[in-house]
Amino acid sequence: MNQAADVALLGGGCFWCLEAVYQELQGVTGVVSGYAGGHVPHPTYEAVCGKETGHAEVVRVTFDPAVITYREILEVFFATHDPTTKDRQGNDVGPQYRSVIFTMDASQEETARSVIAALEAAELFDAPIVTEVAPAPVFYPAEDYHQNYYRLHGAQPYCAFVISPKLAKFRKQFASRRRVAGDQGTRG
Repeated sequence: MNQAADVALLGGGCFWCLEAVYQELQGVTGVVSGYAGGHVPHPTYEAVCGKETGHAEVVRVTFDPAVITYREILEVFFATHDPTTKDRQGNDVGPQYRSVIFTMDASQEETARSVIAALEAAELFDAPIVTEVAPAPVFYPAEDYHQNYYRLHGAQPYCAFVISPKLAKFRKQFASRRRVAGDQGTRG
């Protein structure tokens, strides 16, 4: 696998939300929740939530470029979170919830900036897009209890009130891009 072409590293609020969305997208072969963009090696969830490590909650999305393009990965990203609020997604507030695209190479950076420019030109949002675009730093997988969170805890109140509406929006907007029933993808 050519990792530079097959991995997206994205932060758009709570990683549980993005993980749940990308696990249902055709062409995605793995999703891992984690942390990136900070200055403390091997951060813990508690440290990141303390807002002192500089990390964002992110997902590492592994995908098959023969099935889905990086541009399409980003189109889903912008459709399933609010890229106009700095350090905030709904009631989740803090730098760990910032909107950020960590790029693996110059091609990904160019694509990310092109998608943002197209969205700005189309005036799809009521405010300017504040999504950061930066080279990919070290990615630290989150603790095991954060992985596959929505699948394991879908009835939990946060899942029901925050993640489920995002999934419903994704399912409606990207119905033709959803996985076939029974194809659950993998963690990886």
